[in-house]
Amino acid sequence: MKHLRIIFMGTPDFAVTILKALVKNQYQIVGVITAPDKPAGRGRKLNESAVKQYAKTQNLNILQPKNLKNDTFLNELKHLNANLQIVVAFRMLPKIVWNMPELGTFNLHASLLPNYRGAAPINWAIINGETKTGVSTFFIDEKIDTGDMILQEEIPILDNENAGSLHDKLMHLGSTLVIKTVELIETKNVKTTPQTQPTNIKTAYKLNKDNCKINWQNNIDLIYNHIRGLSPYPAAWCTLTNGDDVLDVKIYEAKKELEDHSKVPGTIIASKKELKIATTGGYINITEMKLPGKRTMDIKSLLNGYTFKENARML
Repeated sequence: MKHLRIIFMGTPDFAVTILKALVKNQYQIVGVITAPDKPAGRGRKLNESAVKQYAKTQNLNILQPKNLKNDTFLNELKHLNANLQIVVAFRMLPKIVWNMPELGTFNLHASLLPNYRGAAPINWAIINGETKTGVSTFFIDEKIDTGDMILQEEIPILDNENAGSLHDKLMHLGSTLVIKTVELIETKNVKTTPQTQPTNIKTAYKLNKDNCKINWQNNIDLIYNHIRGLSPYPAAWCTLTNGDDVLDVKIYEAKKELEDHSKVPGTIIASKKELKIATTGGYINITEMKLPGKRTMDIKSLLNGYTFKENARML
């Protein structure tokens, strides 16, 4: 059995759960690499990553390089004398970094690779209406999420699942898979499989304003999946025209109502308790929404203080 000296690389909450599992299983973490502190909020106070905040509570050695090819950082990394590196929700590593440890560098990715390589696998699996997803561990190579597979585990995506609830499920599933992967490496029982290259591979593109915008001309299922795939973050959005108001609004939660009708897509039907948007195949019944400059509200609270005129539309 090989004694492991592990360097862990990660930044958000998703990565914290995996680091906690390693600490709980008493693995020796010789270093934690995470993003530099960033100014946030009105006071531009420096914000520490979730991984840094947790690592401090465990008195772990923390490095926060701006440049992963910087000589000072590379020397510090070398002196930690790690023989395994684990990467969870971090950035792309240069070869000089991932190639350094004797036992390699492996990554945990929140999809069933080779599908949904890229920045937002949890969101895109829901947006595209998948019925299952999972987590994969693989050894890092030159490209993004293409290395030889170690382990994979899948779970179903529920009909009403949003990105937030799926994120939490995959985070816990991922921590179990990472421990299993480390045990295989530690006992020299690890076996890898090259990733297949299907022709119709699906990609987890980085989310931006354009691909988060709702297209009300789409059918009801596509719109419903789009909303839940982007909830609670970064949230699907669209433009509301209501009399003289032209507002970009965010929609966090909705139900779908399948029904034949002849209304133009984007038409708003508002009552004192409900806000429904006409789509091809039915109505999107919005249950949680945010107007610009306001807090996120359940729809009854929003309708209590905001009036939709007869010709109001979602664009």
